[in-house]
Amino acid sequence: MSVDRDQVLRSAAALLTRKATSTMDEVARAAGISRATLHRHFAGRDALVRALEELGLQECEAALDRAELDAGGVPDALRRLVEEIEPAAGLLAFLYTENQLFEGDTQHDGWAHIDARLAALFRRGQESGELRIDLTPAWLTEAFYGLIGSGAWAVQDGRVAAKDFSYMIAELLIGGAQRRVDS
Repeated sequence: MSVDRDQVLRSAAALLTRKATSTMDEVARAAGISRATLHRHFAGRDALVRALEELGLQECEAALDRAELDAGGVPDALRRLVEEIEPAAGLLAFLYTENQLFEGDTQHDGWAHIDARLAALFRRGQESGELRIDLTPAWLTEAFYGLIGSGAWAVQDGRVAAKDFSYMIAELLIGGAQRRVDS
């Protein structure tokens, strides 16, 4: 029997976004395979987390592409981005809290690429006068990740309706970052 690696990763992502401390046995059960089969594909939790990181990076890049960040105004681009990234929000929330991914020299270059794309969007908004200039693009990027993760956890815990995810995240981020003209 052939094992669909992508299906195993998506099952692991779904479980780990609900319970980050899940064991490899629990991940295998969630994927409908044996622990031995899981171990043949992922030598341990670290290998599984790194594979999930690759999946998360792919999901982020695809969402950034679909959102067409260079089209129209920055607030509208941010709204599109939040909508596009919503399906991967739980996975990103899990990855954002996995310290092993961001310690030392082993950080994946893909995060820097995504950070640069987000920072460029925020910088464009500052240069066009749409966004405040007192908040750095790096800080706005971190705020974006934090809101996506918090929103994913709030939906998962039933504290926020899934249908409200995109609106609440986008409006809070844009409302806080938008430049206000003093009268």
